[in-house]
Amino acid sequence: MKNLILLLSLSLAVNLILAQQTDIPKSYSNIHKDETGLYLKEKDQRYYAVKSKPNYTLKQLFGNPKGTSEGVTLDFGDFKGTITYGLIPYGKAPHPLPVFRFVKTLESGKANINIKSDFRYPYDFVDWQKNQMLSIGYRLTDETGMVVYDGEVSLKGRGPFTVAPAIYEGPFVNMLKDTSATVWFNTTLPVAVDLQINGETISSPTGTHHEIPVAKLLPETQYNYSVSYDGFNQQYHLKTAPKPGSRIPFVFAYTSDSRHATGGGERKIYGANAYIMKKIAALAYANNAVFMQFSGDLINGYLGTDAETQLQYTNWKKAVEPFWHYIPFQVGMGNHEALGHIFQDSLGRTRGFVDKFPFETESAEMAFAKAFVNPISTLQSEDGSAYDPSATTVDFPSYAENVFHYQYDNVAVVVLNSDYWYAPSLSFNPITSGGLHGYVMDNQLKWLENTITALEEDATIDHVFVTQHTPVFPNGGHSRDDMWYSGNNEKRPLVAGKAVQKGILERRDEYLDILINKSQKVLAVLTGDEHNYNRLRLTDEVTIYPENYPHEKLKVSRPIYQINNGAAGAPYYAQEVLPWSEHTKAFSVENAVCLFYIEGPTVKMKVVNPDTLNVIDEIQLR
Repeated sequence: MKNLILLLSLSLAVNLILAQQTDIPKSYSNIHKDETGLYLKEKDQRYYAVKSKPNYTLKQLFGNPKGTSEGVTLDFGDFKGTITYGLIPYGKAPHPLPVFRFVKTLESGKANINIKSDFRYPYDFVDWQKNQMLSIGYRLTDETGMVVYDGEVSLKGRGPFTVAPAIYEGPFVNMLKDTSATVWFNTTLPVAVDLQINGETISSPTGTHHEIPVAKLLPETQYNYSVSYDGFNQQYHLKTAPKPGSRIPFVFAYTSDSRHATGGGERKIYGANAYIMKKIAALAYANNAVFMQFSGDLINGYLGTDAETQLQYTNWKKAVEPFWHYIPFQVGMGNHEALGHIFQDSLGRTRGFVDKFPFETESAEMAFAKAFVNPISTLQSEDGSAYDPSATTVDFPSYAENVFHYQYDNVAVVVLNSDYWYAPSLSFNPITSGGLHGYVMDNQLKWLENTITALEEDATIDHVFVTQHTPVFPNGGHSRDDMWYSGNNEKRPLVAGKAVQKGILERRDEYLDILINKSQKVLAVLTGDEHNYNRLRLTDEVTIYPENYPHEKLKVSRPIYQINNGAAGAPYYAQEVLPWSEHTKAFSVENAVCLFYIEGPTVKMKVVNPDTLNVIDEIQLR
């Protein structure tokens, strides 16, 4: 027995030593750990990682509701500001939103809401007195006037009241195919859920995250669905995709870059420009879009905690939620989704900012996967690549749910992550190693080539759109990075202190070679990052190199488009003069949504300002 205990003790000690050795990924450089914490060693200096604390969390802003004899008490801790609230008309409107009616100043972070008085006859338009259940939507605004969160609390009774679980985001439709879909949502309290659809009830066990796959549906068919939880019920509908290759006319929408902006109100709901995003979603839905593709910079981001990242993601999701009940919103990552370890000097200046680790639980990629429901491809990570520093440890984050592709009828959309393993500080202090903004790394590039090859061979697909956050050819706001870096090919990721083999321009050309010379179906690259709308038709006449470029140059055997739409509400960028500027058309700093009209072999695009409804651009692409 003693020998067994000794062996177990030795084994535990060895495992602890190994854990200490491997908790800092070998892909990084000059990052160490001591009794104080993580630090970046630069010459003889130690710059410690900030012990980040979120300004707010979802748990705090749920308000820890308590039922009272007259209504409900909400406690938001140290939050200072006001609460605006009103009833939510579930079942009485296709897009149920709170009908705000009352405003109160929080007292020591608390609010007492008197349901009996505030929503007495004739203000009880949801029939809560008869049904003995209701849901209240509330909005928290801080002392500066910034909207921080739109929340929800559900109650049962006529007094006294008891708190019930509420769906604080969703239900959402994703993973939509011709015979299947996934309905998912999150609740404030653990609850068991039933989804009713197509005459079937599908149960989801008690929990707060519910992801319910639905199968055995018919193509191009509308299905009503309802979600039942603890006596509450919400009803919406979804429509399956056509059978692949049916070539039935349809519309889809595209935009990106909706992080919060100036102007107050819903233009800045802590992390997101909810004002413009809601208008974009409404316009897309009104134009019968069957899905929305959104490619990065959903939120303000650049955060140090997952808790605060999830709050900003929730604020974005709430902005488009009324329309996401019905059609899928497919999302990709951008640079503002950054979540990391931040190393600062004694004056608070950043010396290093790297993707947070452990990658399996803390990275920006994992936070993104937690927040959304996207397809999972065969691409796993950059582990196993030529520059992987160790075959036995996890040294790169996962690509799960941030790189993928999907199909709707005769269109395929390939979603890339050009901000993978992103180290924001790499541009000014490369000693940490990390991913470079705009760079598609080796394993992802190989996956892209294999995916494009498979799509080329698929007879049901006529048109392929490839989308990533960063422009191949920046036009305004990001000429010093993206896939250009002012023409400096020396820019590239560093792994374990060593620069990878290919520079940014060489990698750009390898990427374009796949899309142009190894494909006839890729029609356009959909990008963002630059907060404007423009389109560029790339031909062999367009200048895409700096003077005296020494490397092999790309042969452009056929034209493709770059369509940049980073105009979903982030502060605008004006146009710059660049080698390809004369070929850049329809440049606009207006807010914009691109609507693609697919009719068999034909593709048309209309670009509309969602705020004023004027047409910005209109063109037949194929």
